[in-house]
Formats: sequence, C-alpha cells, structure tokens
Amino acid sequence: MNNDAALPASYENGDQQGPNAMTPREVVSELDRYIVGQRAAKRAVAIALRNRWRRQQVASDMRDEITPKNIILIGPTGVGKTEISRRLARLAQAPFVKVEASKFTEVGYVGRDVESLIRDLLDGAIGLVREEERGKVQVRAREAAEDRVLDALLLRTAPGDGNPPSEEHGGTRDKIRRKLQDGDLDEREIEIELPDQAPSVEFLAPQGMEEMGINLKEMFSNLVPKKTSKRKVKIPDALELLTAEEAMRLVDMENVTREAIRRVETSGIVFIDEIDKIAGRAQGGNVDVSREGVQRDLLPIVEGSTVTTKHGPVRTDHVLFIASGAFHVAKPSDLIPEFQGRFPIRVELEALTREDFVRILTEPQNALVKQYEALLQTEGVRLKFADDAIEEIARIAAEVNERDENIGARRLHTVLERLLDTLMFDAPDRRGQEFVVTGDEVRKELEPILGSEDLSRFIL
Repeated sequence: MNNDAALPASYENGDQQGPNAMTPREVVSELDRYIVGQRAAKRAVAIALRNRWRRQQVASDMRDEITPKNIILIGPTGVGKTEISRRLARLAQAPFVKVEASKFTEVGYVGRDVESLIRDLLDGAIGLVREEERGKVQVRAREAAEDRVLDALLLRTAPGDGNPPSEEHGGTRDKIRRKLQDGDLDEREIEIELPDQAPSVEFLAPQGMEEMGINLKEMFSNLVPKKTSKRKVKIPDALELLTAEEAMRLVDMENVTREAIRRVETSGIVFIDEIDKIAGRAQGGNVDVSREGVQRDLLPIVEGSTVTTKHGPVRTDHVLFIASGAFHVAKPSDLIPEFQGRFPIRVELEALTREDFVRILTEPQNALVKQYEALLQTEGVRLKFADDAIEEIARIAAEVNERDENIGARRLHTVLERLLDTLMFDAPDRRGQEFVVTGDEVRKELEPILGSEDLSRFIL
C-alpha cells in the first residue's frame, strides 16, 4: 500500500486503536482504490474491522463477551478474496498471517501443526512492534552511532601511542562531528566492530512439537559465545550498521513481546485460504479422515483457546478469522457443523466480467496497465495503451476464461505478458522511444493464438 497516500481523518483522530477507528464507509472507500467490485465482501470485512474498535469502547465486563464474527469468502479463483484480506490487514495495521488450509494435517499425520499459524501470527506481530520501537529510539541510536564513528576516527588521529584521546581533544571532536553530519567525511573508511551472526542450529522436531525444536535451537544458539569481528567500511555504511545495532540495544524486547501478544489477542487477523480443500466428510479413506481431522484441530483455535508459544501463552478468543475457498467441488455445508458455526458470515464473491476487466486494467491505484508503464519507464521507454487496446485485452481475457479454466483477473497477467513479450525483451535497446498499444496490435498479436484452442490453452 502506498504510504504516501493521504489517509482518512479517523487515522489521526481515532481512539487508541488508530486505523481501527475508520468507519465502514471509509474502509470500503480505501479498498475501492485497489479492488474492483465485490462490494458485499468489502462491506463484510469493513464491518468486522469497525467492530474491533466498537469492542474496545464497551465496558470491560461486556468486552470479553463480544467475540469476532468470522467470515467465509466464497468465490472462484482470481476474483479478489486474498487481496481483500491483505489490503484489510495493511489498512488496520494489525498483526496478519495468511495460511493455506491444505498445508495442515491432523495430529498423527506428517504436516504442519495447526497451532503454528498462531505462532507465525505472533512472530509477525513482534516484528511489527519491534520496528515501531526502533523508530522511536532512532534519534538516540543515531547519536550513539555517531559517537562510535567519532571514536574510530579520533583513534586514527590521536597523538601518542594510539590510545583514545582525552577530554582535551573535545574541540577536535566537535569539529569532526560537524563534518560528519555535513557529509564531508562520506568517502573516508573506518574500521568498526560488529557482532557475528550466531551459527545456525537446526532441529527436526516430531509433528505437533515444532515449538520444542524452536526452543532447543535457541537454547543451543545461546550457549555459543557471542563473537565480534572488525569490518572496514565507508562512514555512511558504518553509521547505518551501527545505528541498527544501537537501536536493537535500546529496544526493550520484553515490552515488545508483551505488546505484540496484546495486539495479537485484541486485533490479530488470520486468513485461511483454500478452506474448501479440507471440506468433506469421512468416508473411510485416509484423505477424508485427515481433512475432517484438520477441521477438528482448527476448531478450538477458531472458537477461542490458549496456544503455547516460546514467547508465552496467546489467547485466540478475539482473533478474527477470515476463510476463503472456491468451493467448486465441495460446499460450505460439507464442513463439519461445529466449524461452520464459527463462521457465521458468508459472502459470495461475483465472477469477473469483461467490464470488470476493463476497470481492473485502468482504475485501481496499482492497476496492471500502470504497473507495466512504470516498469518500462525505468528503461526510458514510454508505454501507452489506447482505449480500444484495453477493451481488446479485456475481451480476450474474458473469452479465454469462459472457454478454458476461469482463473479470474489472473488471466490479465497472462495476456499482458504475451502481448508485451517482445517489447519487454527489447526495452533496453529502445531508450527514449514511445510505444502506443492499439486494439489492432492486440488483435494481430493474440488472435492467432486465441483462434487455436490448443495454443490458447497452453499459452493464454
């Protein structure tokens, strides 16, 4: 998401939850900048996000009783299910993790433990909070880094036996600091001491006991003495490396972990894709038994339980779960009843039409046409698409989707890559030139492939 873009007023004047104070209308408006159509799905996730803020405003005795209304997004591939959740997480600035349900297996089978998704969510939250805290101490870290660079510079210029200069050299230190801040010393090289990376120790823990493997890895890594090494780098690089090291020293990781756990428990979002792949009742085959077993293993986490992590216990009672699936073969009703009950909101996304493709190509802030124009601009090539070219690209993508497998908007990527293949290859040799793609050129390039069903199946 473009951080330079103007944010709604509620980003600034919202309560302590910040972006979560956005109204549903504002959330939908922000999603509209990136995703075409699918208004019902946008409204559902916007209400879910607003309910996070509403819950924080109610009395504490009622707050724990209000649980998230989890959502199932139903629709074919390429219609925007994943993009809606991804943009929602960025908008909410909340801990977010995306997982594929098909990667999990029930306990006793080889595969990922379902509790690992909460551990992944917490790891992401710790990274998010740590970066925020590093930003808060950046000024102090920069000052400490400058002091270390000055120490290294003065060691080289100090008189006598090379020992660190005494206080009488304070005037020299201030003078060098000013030169350092003005960039006059950027071409100088100095020798700095930095910690070495600890050697990696891998442990393969039994399925369902991945946390034990992680803890053993950390324990053995801590037993290895911390070592440092000297590196000779230019002063700007030294400042950057030392600022990062000093920032990490200033950040209180215990507070970071506590805040990360709090955010996960109050505003975490888990997106479970391909939920239809684990739908299906047991019919005597191991595959179906495993599918139902995964649902039963996920059920306590979705209902609300405490998951043990290396950073401490994490409650999932108020984590928002958004599931999605194409449900071409299975139906939502094929999920076990208890699991269905934990996803009370179901939204069916609409298949994309030719008109939707035209809008996808041109309207969003990150529209495909704009992406290709920006890519070629880096080579000094100006690329433009005529209106009839946009119409033709949308028509061909829609026609291939109808005739072959419907992969939604992803078909536009395939069509555009084929259309611009020659230009993308030759672009470095065409600096300063301008190319306007017209409808006739689109038809000339793609109609021969579209006319052959076998070719279009493999190429488009």
